[in-house]
Amino acid sequence: MARLGTYVRLDRNWLRVLGWGVGLSVIFAGASAAVAGEIVRDHDITSDDYFTIGVVVDCAMSPGGEHAAYVESRWEPPNEKRNLDLWVAEVGTKEVRRLTFDPATDGSPKWTPDGRWVYFTSSRTRAGEDQPPYDGKKQVWRVRVEGGTPFAVTRVKGGIQDYDLSKDGRTLYYTVGEEDVDDEWKDLRKEYKDLQYGHGVVEFSQLWKLDLTTWRSEKLIDEKRVIGSFAVSPDGRRIAMITTPNELLITNEGWSRVDVYDTGTKAVTTLPDKLWRDDAPSPYGWIGTPTWSRDGTALAFVVDFDGYPAEIFVAQWGPSSTAEETPALQKLHRPNELSVAGSRLQWRGDAQELCFVAEDRARARVYSITGIHNGKQGPDRTLTPGDVAVGTFSLSGAGDKVAVVMSTVTHPPDVFLYPADGAASKPVRLTTANPQVDTWKLPSIEVASWTAPDGVQVEGILELPPDYERGTRLPLIVELHGGPTASSQLRMRFWIYGRVLMAARGYAVLSPNYRGSTGYGDKFLTDLIGHKNDRDVADILAGVDAMIERGIADPDRLGVMGWSAGGYLTNCLITKTTRFKVASSGGGILDTAMQWGIEDTPGHVINFQQGFPWARPDQMRAASPLYDLDKVTTPTIIHVGEKDARCPPAHSRALYSALHHYLGVPTELVVYTDQGHCPMTYTTRKAKMAWDLAWFDKYLPVKEVEESKDQEE
Repeated sequence: MARLGTYVRLDRNWLRVLGWGVGLSVIFAGASAAVAGEIVRDHDITSDDYFTIGVVVDCAMSPGGEHAAYVESRWEPPNEKRNLDLWVAEVGTKEVRRLTFDPATDGSPKWTPDGRWVYFTSSRTRAGEDQPPYDGKKQVWRVRVEGGTPFAVTRVKGGIQDYDLSKDGRTLYYTVGEEDVDDEWKDLRKEYKDLQYGHGVVEFSQLWKLDLTTWRSEKLIDEKRVIGSFAVSPDGRRIAMITTPNELLITNEGWSRVDVYDTGTKAVTTLPDKLWRDDAPSPYGWIGTPTWSRDGTALAFVVDFDGYPAEIFVAQWGPSSTAEETPALQKLHRPNELSVAGSRLQWRGDAQELCFVAEDRARARVYSITGIHNGKQGPDRTLTPGDVAVGTFSLSGAGDKVAVVMSTVTHPPDVFLYPADGAASKPVRLTTANPQVDTWKLPSIEVASWTAPDGVQVEGILELPPDYERGTRLPLIVELHGGPTASSQLRMRFWIYGRVLMAARGYAVLSPNYRGSTGYGDKFLTDLIGHKNDRDVADILAGVDAMIERGIADPDRLGVMGWSAGGYLTNCLITKTTRFKVASSGGGILDTAMQWGIEDTPGHVINFQQGFPWARPDQMRAASPLYDLDKVTTPTIIHVGEKDARCPPAHSRALYSALHHYLGVPTELVVYTDQGHCPMTYTTRKAKMAWDLAWFDKYLPVKEVEESKDQEE
């Protein structure tokens, strides 16, 4: 039966490429369910298996709750990048149907009120055509729930940026960009327009509406603002917009605002921002996508902070308030100091109940806060209990069902269905995007805990080989998550940075949720402020010691790897100790003062170092591994994207120069051509894994060892 599972998996992928997946998907789902109980886990995981994984990244429940549309990301050779396609699952029969087949990055599904059509965005091309909608620019499309040929709803030259559909389905709202050059140096900028400038050339946004009956469009807003996201109230009275003065990413930190357009008076008002600017621990918060209540009187949004807890804010208008009236504003109290994850919010039914995803000790669930009215709030509820990792969710129109994109320790993300009252502990599984995983020899994945030197309890995710026998000491790889305002979760996560693959090859893998990680309360999160390269490092090393004391890790065979903030921490650790025999530093930073000056989101550094470089020079230096590189002896492979704006390659090049040219430490520098903060193509991701495996095989090989039982046993 395992052979059958493998055969069907490959057949399905090839049929996807050939465009035959609609009918087969239903047959395949049934076949998978039929043999599920007989599948044997006899497949040894390899790096090639990574490219068979399809990842469900978004979902949208139909208003009546009969269907869940979802977006699946999958490698489909010979394409270099993952493609995004639209699928739909029928709740009653659990049949799945693929709706789109072109390599066009389909996403952002929205339903018509009658549940007959799914709207989505797509960047489609057609041989021999260079005009919209087949010029590769993003447009809004729609497709019937039964499938068929998608129809281009917008055909805007240059494409659209974002869209929303009115509650009655009769009007489409969308934004487009229009380049503007400032007045003072306009002639020079236009004469040398192929050069890059720090400012002065801005692509401002225009907001349009399209009548889906007459197919006539009307421009609503054409002022000098960049609209990052927007939402139309269900009653059509207001349009909330998250706007910035220009399109540079830095202006999302402290310069972004909430503008509300009144469709009747045509007036735009800006919400007072004292709660999330002056009264917040940092003024550099990012405002997420706004969400309206069903009666159009309440607007909710998340403000995310580097180093500090994300918060939910609600603006509430009276039923008959005018455009000029300022709404009541409140910050919601998060249940048990849970960490709000992501910016997706949704009001449940007609009630004043707001749903969101939050993290709790390496789990991520859907929660809700009830009774939000007039500055007050009621009790909170858990809608998706258990050891689950929810990525996103969507409620039915009546609010009685919630579809979630969720993973556990045994499978990547799939779509599941819960009753939205939180009564059911076991959800209904609607999709099986990766049936091949059922034949894999999976690592065991568990939560491990230990005590930091200052007495704080720390946790992490421990992955052990599928055939591991307790008491056997293994080479240990410490895998460090990015952020650092993030976490490693209790779930299967097969990715290019170490999890699943390294454990499958025989390593023990520890992913610490060090100080500054989300999901462990506000104090645990903010304890890292002013203490980078200090408390985080101590937490990680204490975790290593705990794994050694428990007889899991061989103290003489330790490795470390990470990307982004994890790459930074790898750089820190190899300057603090010579215990690690091998390291992989990906997209890391070396000097925090330089990072402030050259990254695209410098508020990160300002928050963690509590000020600017000229005000905190000693703290900047203490947080920078650059000044202790002379202590490094660990063979280190360094990865970075050529066009990484978040952790620019200057850091990685400097690290390589120090280790290779001046200190004589074994090192390699791998620069991924044309890639940004993360390698995104098939070739670059395959190269990342190949280089890491070769590097670790050389300096930390997995070999047969005699069992070494703990002496206490």
